[in-house]
Amino acid sequence: MARRAGQVEVGRRGFCLLAFAFAAMVFCGAQGHAATTEAADGQSFQTIAPYAFLMDADTHTVLYAKHADDLMDPASTTKLMTAEVVMEEIARHRLKLSDTFTISERAWREGGARSGGSTMFAKLHSEVAVSDLLQGLLVQSGNDAAIALAEGISGSEEAFATLMNKRARALGMVKSHFDNAWGDPAPDHKVTAREMAMLTDHIIQTYPQLYAYCAEKQFTWNKITQRNRNGLLFLNIGADGVKTGFTRDSGYGLIGSAVQDGERLIVVVNGLKTASARVSEARKLLEWGFRSFVSRQLFKAGSIVGTAQVYGGKQRAVNLVSPAPIKLLVPRGSDDQITGEIHYQGPLSAPVKKGAAIASLAVMRAGKVLASFPLQTAEAVPLGALQWRALDAAQELATDLIRKYIFQL
Repeated sequence: MARRAGQVEVGRRGFCLLAFAFAAMVFCGAQGHAATTEAADGQSFQTIAPYAFLMDADTHTVLYAKHADDLMDPASTTKLMTAEVVMEEIARHRLKLSDTFTISERAWREGGARSGGSTMFAKLHSEVAVSDLLQGLLVQSGNDAAIALAEGISGSEEAFATLMNKRARALGMVKSHFDNAWGDPAPDHKVTAREMAMLTDHIIQTYPQLYAYCAEKQFTWNKITQRNRNGLLFLNIGADGVKTGFTRDSGYGLIGSAVQDGERLIVVVNGLKTASARVSEARKLLEWGFRSFVSRQLFKAGSIVGTAQVYGGKQRAVNLVSPAPIKLLVPRGSDDQITGEIHYQGPLSAPVKKGAAIASLAVMRAGKVLASFPLQTAEAVPLGALQWRALDAAQELATDLIRKYIFQL
């Protein structure tokens, strides 16, 4: 049976959905499924990049997606995952920027100048500070820097890859898998454009001071100055990162970020035939995103978004609020309607604490989720009197029966 707007499904073991419309709010969204190439404003924007993804960093609104969930070879953009592990070690005070790691035979041979790949030209057996290795990693794309960091933290690159995958799963990267720290092609060493964009957003939000390394246009080590391979940094578009990659199998890729008028967009392109093409396609996507969309606020921070039913409490429902403003990027001039669903496992059992993160708001168009936002309880709900709890128990049994009846039709 089709669910109409406003119909509610309730059950103690069920999943409660409250559908409602936001009048005058608009959004046409590309969901980024494997073969999606539709732009989020409904226009026929196209890119020659085989893989492409564009999102707003503040709201996580997907503006454009093309094969965004297909696995691809990340090449040196792998080093963003390597950097995240290093940055987390620093944030947890298990590592300092002033600590030094030794450039091993393996780091020098497989990642140094003699390997023919990108390198920071670190000398064999030299001691290099973590701060310099991070710059060698993110500015010069040094394979030797990646291996040295991996060995310094985990003892071996293989053990570090295990740590990379553990961190990836913790960050919600369910498809991506890493076999090494620097992007050496391997059958199982794959990522998705969507997950790399989310990783980038996490790094920007969580480690802003360390992320600043990504904006450096050049870095000098061992008296050799190398320019950052990210061509977006040399264009007047507000770019401040992030990382490039290339192998013969993957083609040319780029993960970029730019800020204009306080709005940050993150772009991912991969599989292009030339270094100039990756810059050109990334720039086109960013400029189109800034030009075609505007931010709209659905709810202010602390505003009541809806309610959740409570079982056995002093009151039968609790208000749900958003801890932060709920905003979306919407196409300029569009008048399409969006809807929302509050999702929670319910009804809730009293007592309920104030500020409990028990629900989420899914913002939708045509039954497809555009974005999801956490909701929390606005107040506490203590246990109710015994007679009210008994009444709730009887009503809950009846609700279960009705729920089962409805969904059997």
